[in-house]
Amino acid sequence: MSNLQVGIRLHDMEPTSLENRLALAKEQGFSCIHLASKIIYKEYGIDRHGLTPGLAAHIRRECEKNNLNIAIYGCYLNLANPDQTQLNEIIEEYKANMRFAHWLGSPLLGTETGCPNTTYSFCPEAHEEEALVYFLKNLKTVVDYAQHYSVTIAIEPVWKHIIYNPKRARLALDFISSPHLKLIFDPVNMLWEGNHTDQKVIFHEMLERNSSDVALLHAKDYTIENGTLTPCAPGSAGNLDYTEILHWQRTCAPFLQATIENSTPENAVDSRIFLESF
Repeated sequence: MSNLQVGIRLHDMEPTSLENRLALAKEQGFSCIHLASKIIYKEYGIDRHGLTPGLAAHIRRECEKNNLNIAIYGCYLNLANPDQTQLNEIIEEYKANMRFAHWLGSPLLGTETGCPNTTYSFCPEAHEEEALVYFLKNLKTVVDYAQHYSVTIAIEPVWKHIIYNPKRARLALDFISSPHLKLIFDPVNMLWEGNHTDQKVIFHEMLERNSSDVALLHAKDYTIENGTLTPCAPGSAGNLDYTEILHWQRTCAPFLQATIENSTPENAVDSRIFLESF
């Protein structure tokens, strides 16, 4: 029987107020949410200077009213940006959002692992050693700050980014060597058109190397059309094999949280039911 706690990204829900999205998440049977900084900024017309303890208290009350907790607070910015001025601004954004995550009562601040350019777009250099060294230096700065606010940074391996496979994820964890750095395991994000048929091998290696550091699952599915891999809601295409992942979760990480991604208002509940059926 499933003991997975399934949540949803608020920015995949109907475009209404944050308060209404929380009420809808409860109504649809979700137990937790993925809350992104960009949603906070857009919802309240603020930048990082508006991330106050008072705003955090308001959002916490709304979550408690709907029996939801914030599984992860997302701040997805490029820590491998080579422009020093832009990088300094990005680090200040992370610091402000780490403080806000602490006030929210969200133990995890989620992020991806960037690309070595100012456009945050894939380039072959992302998989090279130089990019890895540069990213880890900047990640350490963020993780060191996180510990002061009892926040844990959860990085998400993505094939198009610097941390793109299970081996690199382990390397990053060992290099930083901090209890304030963990992993988000997003199976689809580790795939691309050239390796998706090897998904079972990749997922097995991920769990073998890194299972003790997985703090959260991101759940989705994918299609392959015209040679392009495109994410979609969990269970909607049947291409992502969750068997081993959810067997591991059920037996080794009971009540782990998983937030669904790339859902629509029409298929979100079906995705939750699919994940809970394992």
